[in-house]
Amino acid sequence: MGRVANKLSVNFTKKNDLEPGLYGDGNGLYLQVSKSLTKAWVFRFMIAGFARKMGLGDYDRVSLADARKKAAAAHLLVVDGIDPIADRDARKAAQAAEKAKALTFKECAEGYIAAHRSGWKNAKHAAQWTSTLETYAYPVIGNLPVQMVETAHITKVLQPIWTEKTETANRVRGRIEKVLDRAKVLELRTGENPARWRGHLDQVLPAKSQVAPVEHHPALPYAEIPDFMAKLRARDSVSAKALEFTILTAARTGDTIGGRVGEIDRAAKLWTVPKERLKGKRGTRKRDHVVPLSKQAMAVLEATPREGAFLFPGGEEGAGLSNAAMSELLKGMGYKPDYATVHGFRSSFRDWCGDMTSYPNEMAEIALSHTVSDKVEAAYRRSNMLERRRRLMQDWANYCASAGRAKTGNVVPMRGVQ
Repeated sequence: MGRVANKLSVNFTKKNDLEPGLYGDGNGLYLQVSKSLTKAWVFRFMIAGFARKMGLGDYDRVSLADARKKAAAAHLLVVDGIDPIADRDARKAAQAAEKAKALTFKECAEGYIAAHRSGWKNAKHAAQWTSTLETYAYPVIGNLPVQMVETAHITKVLQPIWTEKTETANRVRGRIEKVLDRAKVLELRTGENPARWRGHLDQVLPAKSQVAPVEHHPALPYAEIPDFMAKLRARDSVSAKALEFTILTAARTGDTIGGRVGEIDRAAKLWTVPKERLKGKRGTRKRDHVVPLSKQAMAVLEATPREGAFLFPGGEEGAGLSNAAMSELLKGMGYKPDYATVHGFRSSFRDWCGDMTSYPNEMAEIALSHTVSDKVEAAYRRSNMLERRRRLMQDWANYCASAGRAKTGNVVPMRGVQ
């Protein structure tokens, strides 16, 4: 004779005076009344010799009829040797995984930015990520499930801007690639990354160098440098001091604004820029860049207010000068970006070296922290390169300070230093 089922009635379960405990309906279904008199449906069963209890829902949300259906389905699993609790958990996990895989590219990109924001050097980097993706990527793939992004979508994003805005397009491609890499690690997508360049998109799009020739920064002609420096020295601001120091040392903007007090050896009159801060891919620089400081460069450092660790402190406490400060100063002095740039002063220095002096080309390249062959650098290190470069930088500083002198007086004597 089978087990008695459907022992409970709807009217009985509605009673508000039921004592705490379990009230059986049959086939493992029970109405559970708690000590606080709340009611819920449970299914009790044995599996692999262990007694288990599975919740089927609150009484107020699940009717008696529906509770019986749930219990019957769970009972069939038990008969087949399947734990209905484990089965339910597995189905929930699968549903959650499918839901996660339905995340859009935009949602994944926002997750990437949030995860990496604290590791980026400044807030502008996150803003640039958001801006470029919103402008170029989101209109095409923003609402697309991240698992469905394919090569055709990436080329649709990039092709309209690859020729006209090549540098921007390449940044967009790199950012899409990183978002999709993270999505794969999080198991939100599978397969190869459709935004990968090498061995993939390089077969579809022309190389960046073929469509975007290197654009040189506009440089002030070196003949105008002395008069410019006279105007610059008339300005008493940290950005003016930083720009003067940058010109005198032929440094890059990043080297100057990132310069620390501890990098200066005042006794030896040297500035050592750590290789970790030099331009280039991380780990590719083998040596620090040592800059001999002229009398004028030392005077700039002495005249700059010293606050904190940076050579040229910025407006915020504990921070260096903004990377736009010197460019804004140039604009304020009336020099438009299409005529003179901060980076362009390095070209002014290089042209002066070639036209006005007999210093070897290799020495000028080393002064600019350009990469030269190990053989060339080794040869200069065997000689007294540092002292010869010290003369070079002092001659440059003297030239920069020569405003008002006769033009012939601006020519640096040939030293026979080949």
